[in-house]
Amino acid sequence: MSEIVIIGGGAAGMMAAARLSVPGSRVHIFERNEKLGKKLFITGKGRCNLTNACDRQELMDAMVTNGKFMFSSLSAFDNIAVIQYFEELGLKLKTERGMRVFPVSDHSSDVIRTLENQLKKKNVCIHLNSRVKTLDIRDKKVCGVVLENGCTVPADYVIVATGGMSYPVTGSSGDGLRFAKEQNIKVTDVMPSLVPMVTKEEYIPAMQGLSLKNVELKLLQKGKTVYKEFGEMLFTHFGVSGPLVLTASARCGKRLSKGEMQAFIDLKPALSLEQLDHRLIREFQENPKKQLATIMGSLLPSKMIDPFLGIVALDSRKMACETSKGERAAIAGLLKAFPFTVTGLRGFEEAIITKGGVSVREIVPKTMACKQVEGLYFVGEVLDLDAVTGGFNLQIAWSTAAAAAADIQEKIQ
Repeated sequence: MSEIVIIGGGAAGMMAAARLSVPGSRVHIFERNEKLGKKLFITGKGRCNLTNACDRQELMDAMVTNGKFMFSSLSAFDNIAVIQYFEELGLKLKTERGMRVFPVSDHSSDVIRTLENQLKKKNVCIHLNSRVKTLDIRDKKVCGVVLENGCTVPADYVIVATGGMSYPVTGSSGDGLRFAKEQNIKVTDVMPSLVPMVTKEEYIPAMQGLSLKNVELKLLQKGKTVYKEFGEMLFTHFGVSGPLVLTASARCGKRLSKGEMQAFIDLKPALSLEQLDHRLIREFQENPKKQLATIMGSLLPSKMIDPFLGIVALDSRKMACETSKGERAAIAGLLKAFPFTVTGLRGFEEAIITKGGVSVREIVPKTMACKQVEGLYFVGEVLDLDAVTGGFNLQIAWSTAAAAAADIQEKIQ
């Protein structure tokens, strides 16, 4: 009988186990938490954005790190296959804005329950509150795992699905990265990704809680544009967050090690600077006796007015008719380029995913098998793979897990 051990009962671990079904084999999941899918439970704000229904090119474009590595596993089990898989298991899905796929119920627990039901059907042995201390590897071949309590569990195949370092409260403390390092398997530097950004200026936390929609965020470093995107963002007590910012952290967060970034928000991207100036002229002419604070209320959220006028050094009580052409130009310019400085990223505690991990050069892309150790596989966030928000990181988990399961199944049939 072949013994298969999966370390980690998250998205990748459960998918790998759910897709392993070979007579004469036994599959074990060792999960350090008291239940399966602890991180999966909180993804998508508890709704679980389990994949994205975009086309293949968009899917590949969403991969930020080592996208080419994903080509084989996505070809075998892509986003459309994932949707079909869950629907065949009885989970009703819906597609929302941005082609994001969610369970109809809006409950991540239903995704977990669907996978758990499949594990029961496959007679997978689930060991909760069971932490693996190290891998048992001899002569470059996997022989099993050693648990924290000292027990050795023999195995013919081991799949490491421990996740990365993000949201450590869910159990992602880097165990898989340590396992790899102990076997001299290369691990790239890790850092938080899809994470809020820290800013310098005092007027940013003054706008805490303010959400901006339909704006354009641009980041520059040493005068060069490194990120430019349209969407939503949020001001916080430490800096900025929201979809635009999280994606920026994935696309160019690594660059912060080389120095801070200058950021600019185009608050009126639908209008050119000239069109905006004409609108201001009209506003000022129609309301000559109104104060700037009142006039700016038609252009900005109220929480933003004082910080905005402070940047252009204008008294909020100043009358429209007293405002000079130069001051009006400064207002228009600021509406098109509201500035702040990004100094860093928040930590792993707030990061949705981890950037970096087990080097893909150590892994066979079609199977997720480790090149150095026979019978050893790495799947999901433990690998040096990441993508933008929108269900793409869970797609990496599903596809890599399915690839490892398919390879093991083929070997023991």
